[in-house]
Amino acid sequence: MAEYQNIFTRVQVHGPAYAGVALPAGSVWRRSGKPGFMHLIGKFGDAQIGPIYLGTTGLLSLICGFIAIEIIGLNMMASVNWDPIQFVRQLFWLGLEPPAPEYGLKFPPLRQGGWWLMAGFFLTAAILLWWVRMYRRAKALGMGTHVAWAFASAIWLYLVLGFIRPLLMGSWSEAVPFGIFPHLDWTAAFSIRYGNLFYNPFHMLSIAFLYGSALLFAMHGATILAVSRFGGDRELEQVVDRGTASERAALFWRWTMGFNATMESIHRWAWWFAVLTPLCGGIGILLTGTVVDNWYLWAVKHHVAPAYPAVFPPVIDPAAGGASQ
Repeated sequence: MAEYQNIFTRVQVHGPAYAGVALPAGSVWRRSGKPGFMHLIGKFGDAQIGPIYLGTTGLLSLICGFIAIEIIGLNMMASVNWDPIQFVRQLFWLGLEPPAPEYGLKFPPLRQGGWWLMAGFFLTAAILLWWVRMYRRAKALGMGTHVAWAFASAIWLYLVLGFIRPLLMGSWSEAVPFGIFPHLDWTAAFSIRYGNLFYNPFHMLSIAFLYGSALLFAMHGATILAVSRFGGDRELEQVVDRGTASERAALFWRWTMGFNATMESIHRWAWWFAVLTPLCGGIGILLTGTVVDNWYLWAVKHHVAPAYPAVFPPVIDPAAGGASQ
């Protein structure tokens, strides 16, 4: 008989709904919503949904986020003449573009980029308010603030792309448009414009940490699932009272990865790899156009990439009277 493989949770045991630890005395807000259970969610984790603590910063964040999405969505609808069918068909190609270069850092007319600035303001406010919410909730529950600082790393990259670098370049036109394919097109054009981001060393580090964090998280999740038959999924218990699950998992890592990973250290490895992905990416983007104008030429100068060999004959420019270029 094949061994029990628990890629999905096969047995879901439901006890009484748990509202969470008691809130500090004097809290203005209370947890809201009646807790419920969803079988599909229980296939991957805890089946209980709710109650939720929103708080003042959470409510303001949702309001600002709603305003930003409304501005972006309505502008996209206007671009297809308010046709809902075309909106759905072209959704991946629709976008809200930043102001043109001639406006610099000024506030342009709404249809020439003003809506983009307003959407960016409210979206940034929503993200920063949500960060404050995460930090304050962790403090209120006596937790470490690791999640908030990890989120701050992603916010750093977001601010570099849409705010800090455009300020340094002196134009909002340097920022990223809102939209799925429009922002991907911006990324491709940005890389070509500055000599290929692949030669940017901070881009190299960012991609290495991206792939590395994906590998670490996938391997950690798989390892814990593999020893969950021995109780490995109860990681907190395994940290303080190590048993056969942790011993087998650590032995597996030493055999396959060549270094030890404990129930705690693997989370530190994965946390740092994930955090360094947008952190390095933001540094690389910030240096592009402000310090380095062409990353390929920079790579050739610093012996990171070889120069292209001169394999073609000189091009003759007829307008120059036969002189070679």
